[in-house]
Amino acid sequence: MEINTKPRSKFLKVKCQDCGNVQTVFDRSTTKVGCTVCGATMVNPKGGKAEIKGEILERADVDMA
Repeated sequence: MEINTKPRSKFLKVKCQDCGNVQTVFDRSTTKVGCTVCGATMVNPKGGKAEIKGEILERADVDMA
């Protein structure tokens, strides 16, 4: 029996829907994340995968090999 060691969570580059600022956020964030430029909410925690409020530009897959 083989154990899956790949992480299910990812970091995302998200574009703020209000000002266009791009920042990296965690897709399973447990806290509200605000834009560092305008303060708009970019991520709301939902008890698992977070609700992303902006446009997801890129997923950062981490290779654990």
